[in-house]
Amino acid sequence: MKKHKLKTFFVLWSTQSLSQLGSAMTNFALTLWLYQKTGSALQMAFLSICSYAPYVLMSIFAGALSDRWDKKKIMLFSDTFAACTTVTVLVLLKMDLLCPVHLYVLNAVSGLMNTVQQPASDVAMTLIIPREEYQRTSGLRSLSQSVVTIMHPVLATALFAAAGMDIIILVDLSTFTLAFLSLFFFVKIPGAAGASARKGESGKEPLLAASKAGLRYLKKNPLILSLILFLSSVNLVASAFDATLPAYVLPRPKGGETVLGIVTSCAGIATLIGSLIVTALPKPKNRIGVITGTMLFSLTIENFLLAFTRIPVLWCLGQILGWLVVPIMNANLDVILRTTIPLEMQGRVYSCRNTLQFFTIPIGFFLGGVLVDQIWEPVMADQGSSGLLVFLFGSGKGSGAAVMMFVLGAAGAVICIVFRKILKKYTFNEL
Repeated sequence: MKKHKLKTFFVLWSTQSLSQLGSAMTNFALTLWLYQKTGSALQMAFLSICSYAPYVLMSIFAGALSDRWDKKKIMLFSDTFAACTTVTVLVLLKMDLLCPVHLYVLNAVSGLMNTVQQPASDVAMTLIIPREEYQRTSGLRSLSQSVVTIMHPVLATALFAAAGMDIIILVDLSTFTLAFLSLFFFVKIPGAAGASARKGESGKEPLLAASKAGLRYLKKNPLILSLILFLSSVNLVASAFDATLPAYVLPRPKGGETVLGIVTSCAGIATLIGSLIVTALPKPKNRIGVITGTMLFSLTIENFLLAFTRIPVLWCLGQILGWLVVPIMNANLDVILRTTIPLEMQGRVYSCRNTLQFFTIPIGFFLGGVLVDQIWEPVMADQGSSGLLVFLFGSGKGSGAAVMMFVLGAAGAVICIVFRKILKKYTFNEL
């Protein structure tokens, strides 16, 4: 019976995950291409900044549109438009015209499409998943994300070496086609209960007023708002780490593109294991405590281990330990959000959440790139071959990124400790 109830979920989840793998392969290969062209952490960070900026700026309106429009049509349209940007990259490559500014513009367009698609996808999952299966399916979604994280750098590196960027983009477009056809022909997304009763009212409600409804809900529910602000702070540290990692691994004597791919894959291995753990874990007594505790462990152990070591196997260990608990955090957060927020409000609230929770990501990428390129690398270059900083973080290009890792670990610890005290005064009663 459970398998029958989850049939639609399995079709949508599996094909969308495959499409995400293709897109991740393209993004990874383009990041390597950009580093070869520029050698700059900030230039690489701009790829993610351009992708997240429209996502953050427009998410608050996207939720209101998602609550009004057909979820399936939104997903089909957004994915198709994003695929067109991939085709554009292929055309520019074949004409030998591709340059960094093209990637920035295309990433911004793709990010805008993701802004509209994400809240529709979130609500669609709520509509097709039975309530008692929320934690289990959250674990499965984390499982697929971890597989994507494991496989995309390995496959992208291998295909790029064998046949170049063209074949990677063609694989990306093939996986998109499969996901599009599966969604179009085999996935039926039911309407939200109570939505029809509100259809006339919501259809006449001004877009800005509908968007503000999500903010009003958060203002009246301080637990959800505090959790979102906590994860916003976590994302600031995590995105700065993502901007720093390539600048840390690529120039190191024992680093390089292959090692970066392996280290990146280790994060996926960890989330894969964590996702399997989530599907078997019993319901915790304190979901809020689990969320803050896992992030405290993740942000400190990963950053500190990478900051003070110069051996790739220890970098991999840091990634594994840091990412192992992320699916546990995600599953507990997912349960709190889905069981607390009324279904007819989820599109608007999720979009407000996206704006508040993710606006720090482009800031983090920018800060990570600037601090590595303009502050810590020059500081370490002036240290010579000896001194305390050289002893702790090494020397040469990449040592400044190691200092940045240490700073991020300390900042992460402070954030988690402060918010743990704030969130202690709230309780979550799960039915």
